[in-house]
Amino acid sequence: MGVALRDIIAEYRTPVPWEALTGIAAVDAHNALYQFLSIIRQPDGTPLMDQRGRVTSHLSGILFRTTSFIEKGIRPVYVFDGTPPPFKQATIEQRRQVREQARARWEEALIRGEISEAYKQARSASKVDDEVISTAKTLIGLLGLPVVKAPSEGEAQAAAMVSRGDARYVVSQDYDTLLFGAPLLVRNLTVSGKRKLHGRTISVSPERIVLSEALKGLDLSREDLIRIAVLIGTDFNTGVRGIGAKTALKIIRKGEFEATVEEKLPGLDREAVIDFFLDPPVTWEYSLSWGEPNPDGVMRMLCDGYDFAPDRVGKALEGMNVRKGQKTLDSWF
Repeated sequence: MGVALRDIIAEYRTPVPWEALTGIAAVDAHNALYQFLSIIRQPDGTPLMDQRGRVTSHLSGILFRTTSFIEKGIRPVYVFDGTPPPFKQATIEQRRQVREQARARWEEALIRGEISEAYKQARSASKVDDEVISTAKTLIGLLGLPVVKAPSEGEAQAAAMVSRGDARYVVSQDYDTLLFGAPLLVRNLTVSGKRKLHGRTISVSPERIVLSEALKGLDLSREDLIRIAVLIGTDFNTGVRGIGAKTALKIIRKGEFEATVEEKLPGLDREAVIDFFLDPPVTWEYSLSWGEPNPDGVMRMLCDGYDFAPDRVGKALEGMNVRKGQKTLDSWF
């Protein structure tokens, strides 16, 4: 998921303390939900579920991560995807196949008793479906937080909201947000903390990328960065086999983009892809207002409906109330 720009963007990622992240954050909701579903699992890869077998990992992630945001002075607005562009269908189908293959490998690993492999494959089998989205929106509403539905890509909408000044930064793991023009991208907010990677425990902390700084450092225009992404491969086109970010950067600097696309990606409507990143469908018809959470509604949904422990939910809700020296949500406005 996302464009593989890490090799040329990594040096422009800088650590950022939580206290520097106060303000409105436009959260790429689909990306956040995928992270919750991927990470919040049992050691063998089994997601959190209620007694009826319904997945609840995303609900747990929303509740506890949102509580953490509010305690740190971050006002999240969750931005959801709308209708994907027609040229994304190939990617959607490819991802479906990858999930099915990962699920089969997960089940096979469980039979063999290979727990770490099972966990790895289970993460790749994560799926943000209509039920996940619907229940996520319900919980977000009960927590008193705003939701924005994009006409197309959620990360494009989030980027536009930051560019307009309605939010301070975009929260996402994907570098695509930069291609859509987000002035400031903050990563790792939905995955921060202790994580297991390749059998060892690591600490994941927030980091930010300032688009203007990255472009200046790379001596590129935003259009050039998009062209690099086209060569690598985006959600909207297959890239050139064997070309990574560093090689693509060299091609752009040599002025060989057009020739490379003509030779290696014949038939690609590159201008359509580039134009979509430069001028994606977005909406300004939204209202950003934060209210008090509905404790009774949250408890009914999570505890009565999905078997959450009342004491844990109650403690999380307490974190969203007034603390010494802090403001309530409604007093920000």
